[in-house]
Amino acid sequence: MSSPDIASILENSRELDRLRKDQEEVLVEINKLHKKLQATPEVVEKPGDSSLSKLKTLYIQARDLSEKEVTVSNLLLSQLDALLPSGPPGQQRRKIDGNDQKRKRMKSDSDISRLSPSMRSHIEACVNLKDEQVAARVTSDAEKDEWFVVKVINFDEKTKEFEVLDEEPGDDEEGGGQRKYKLPASCIIPFPKRNDPSSTQEFPAGRQVLAVYPGTTALYKATVISTPRKRKSDEYLLEFDDDEEDGALPQRTVPFHKVVPLPEGHRQ
Repeated sequence: MSSPDIASILENSRELDRLRKDQEEVLVEINKLHKKLQATPEVVEKPGDSSLSKLKTLYIQARDLSEKEVTVSNLLLSQLDALLPSGPPGQQRRKIDGNDQKRKRMKSDSDISRLSPSMRSHIEACVNLKDEQVAARVTSDAEKDEWFVVKVINFDEKTKEFEVLDEEPGDDEEGGGQRKYKLPASCIIPFPKRNDPSSTQEFPAGRQVLAVYPGTTALYKATVISTPRKRKSDEYLLEFDDDEEDGALPQRTVPFHKVVPLPEGHRQ
């Protein structure tokens, strides 16, 4: 094992510790707000009160931290796997096989107990996406990322991977039939709930987003021209990048539940 390998593992371990401390601090603040709202629920009705807005911000922070924790944990696992021997000797392997069921139960129990509350919440949210449509980055090359609407078939809590189905692949897809993919959580963005627009984040005018292009199941980068609230409807008015007609960008309407945040570093 080389010194750079050890240094990288130690650095990622410190990052994991920092993320967990940050999660604990956010959870403390969330619990404080929970107690406040339980004791005086009427406070949210007072003009100027920002309790619910603060709570939403804290939930978003907790979710983001838990996703980063998953990323760093997976990176550490891959680093350790690369450094460990490929397999135990025959005698040791037989011993492990003999206690396999017991070890599996112990590992499962310890894995659950080690999970932070925010991590458990993140995993539950992923599991609950089963049978839902989501935005998924199914291909990524040196030039661009391609995002499509897919249906979640399953979420594997061990590998932290989604199994998804592209129900309407493009005409240029090989085979032309439905296709399945296994994707990490970083390649999945849930859509807003169409039956609950009031709880959905609204992107302001000028914000760049990822949205389903009308009449397709593909998502592209777009700029918000007008919001559903301003339009008094359930649709955004958007201008899609690279969508020129007669030298100008046409403005297109897209339902709010087909618009998601633009991923950091998106390439189109």
